[in-house]
Amino acid sequence: MQDQGKTVVKVGLSTCGIAAGGYKTYETLETEIKNNNLNVELKKTGCIGMCYTEPIVDVIAPDGTLFSYGTVDEEKARRIVAEHIRNGKPPQDLLINEEREAVVGGQVRISLRNCGIINPESLDEYRATGGYKAIEKALKEMTPEQVIDEVLRSGLRGRGGAGFPTGMKWRFTRMNKGDQKYIVCNADEGDPGAFMDRSIIEGDPHAVVEGMMLAGYAIGASQGHVYVRAEYPLAIIRLEKAIQDARAAGLLGQNILGSGFSFELKIKKGAGAFVCGEETALLASLEGERGMPRLKPPFPAEQGLWRKPTCINNVETFANVPWIIVNGAEQYAAYGTEKSKGTKVFALAGKMKRGGLIEVPMGITLRDVIFGVGGGVRDDKQFKGVQLGGPSGGCIPESLLDTPVDYDSLTRTGAIMGSGGMIVMDETTCMVDMARYFLDFVQNESCGKCIHCRLGTKRMLEILTRITEGKAAAEELDLLEELAYNVKEGALCGLGQTAPNPVLTTLKYFRNEYEAHIYDRRCPAKSCPELLTYTINAELCNGCRRCAKRCPTEAITGERKEPHMIDQEKCIKCGNCFDACKFKAVMVE
Repeated sequence: MQDQGKTVVKVGLSTCGIAAGGYKTYETLETEIKNNNLNVELKKTGCIGMCYTEPIVDVIAPDGTLFSYGTVDEEKARRIVAEHIRNGKPPQDLLINEEREAVVGGQVRISLRNCGIINPESLDEYRATGGYKAIEKALKEMTPEQVIDEVLRSGLRGRGGAGFPTGMKWRFTRMNKGDQKYIVCNADEGDPGAFMDRSIIEGDPHAVVEGMMLAGYAIGASQGHVYVRAEYPLAIIRLEKAIQDARAAGLLGQNILGSGFSFELKIKKGAGAFVCGEETALLASLEGERGMPRLKPPFPAEQGLWRKPTCINNVETFANVPWIIVNGAEQYAAYGTEKSKGTKVFALAGKMKRGGLIEVPMGITLRDVIFGVGGGVRDDKQFKGVQLGGPSGGCIPESLLDTPVDYDSLTRTGAIMGSGGMIVMDETTCMVDMARYFLDFVQNESCGKCIHCRLGTKRMLEILTRITEGKAAAEELDLLEELAYNVKEGALCGLGQTAPNPVLTTLKYFRNEYEAHIYDRRCPAKSCPELLTYTINAELCNGCRRCAKRCPTEAITGERKEPHMIDQEKCIKCGNCFDACKFKAVMVE
């Protein structure tokens, strides 16, 4: 809580803020505050979601007035201290209050309710916002069945991608008998462009701990495991501290709050295998085995970790639960649509003006997300498509931008909600190459257990590569589609079954680009190097030699102040000349 009469300064120090230089900003502020003997409290906080303008520094006056500053480097930090804190004159050119209101003000933040607000390493600050009130209420006022009923009535569906009703999964696990049951948090966030789970753990780890405790109480489990990829070191550090602090406060361990309920948490660091995001492969990895999917049934609710009844949900799902228990199912269900209740966190990436993390009610349209909260396409280029659901998802074209963001509507387009990654593409993105990228990712990450995924994705990738190189035959387009459906129908696990989605959706909505590559040996986006030709327009070239200096193969010749030429035999189509030219003399065809 903020002390009366004291100014509070907060610095965003999640991964995005740190990568942008947040530690140096924090240290500069710390030094300036100390050197000037200022009555200021300096705090760390998580990511507010505006990753594109990190490091963010918030100055909160004693009366609660917020002044938010973006892209704060060391020099700007000194200005903030000198002009704002010492002299009471906030530097207007650094303020981002209006932009913050445009981005954050239109959101409904439930999973992200504390991210960018509290110090994620402080148990006291979490409790000051109502933290651990939910588990206290559940243990003192509710039976396990009542907790499950509350989650069921809220309409919360699993936020990991499949969208299975959370309360129903809990009930199935509770109904199955076992001398030991387990709660598992799937924090193995492997989709390219996705960082929702990481940001929640970094910004509000206690919410995840409390959500897992509530799930444990509901199903009768005394042990929980968080499976988090080792590439998330900051998330792991903050989660470990949250567990230690909760245990020291008597909120984890034996006989919690004198209720007789006992619950312990452990962290398992995953090695980064994408397939371990699939629940049965994750369980195999937890058991010390190679992460490979198992046949279902039996489902984890029947035989999961160590063949005991196990409930698996992802980070965002657990982060929602404490809010639901405190505020009630009806209040949560008031957001969203009939079959997709509540809010959803999305990671906005790609060609976005405002890349970052947002949380919006289900049912909002893609257009409102991308052009409203996200600010539209970077450099005001033409929007082409948005990839949802990562390698398991699909690509939605501009004509479907008014599609509501809910499980059923997105599935009808051929894409899926997935865990919440949104990658926006503009006119310079080749949709064939985009599909090839995701197939390359899936093929590399395939566990190899079933032939459809192991070889089917390999053959698909080979065809896609030939198409992008202008070497594919006309009949290979039909073969690609046939292979995609065969893999979809025959793969063992959900990851293999959804792997063809990027190909199938781009074939459905951008077939003309495939045909241009095959029949015309042309890439409409001017992206595939093998299909490009670089030339110099003699009328526009003034012989500045900037392009020649950037050419790695000395393919560009010509005297200074005279038009230059490109030797096509030496040209490796790297594009350096195009980037270097300031006079638009380099042409790409």
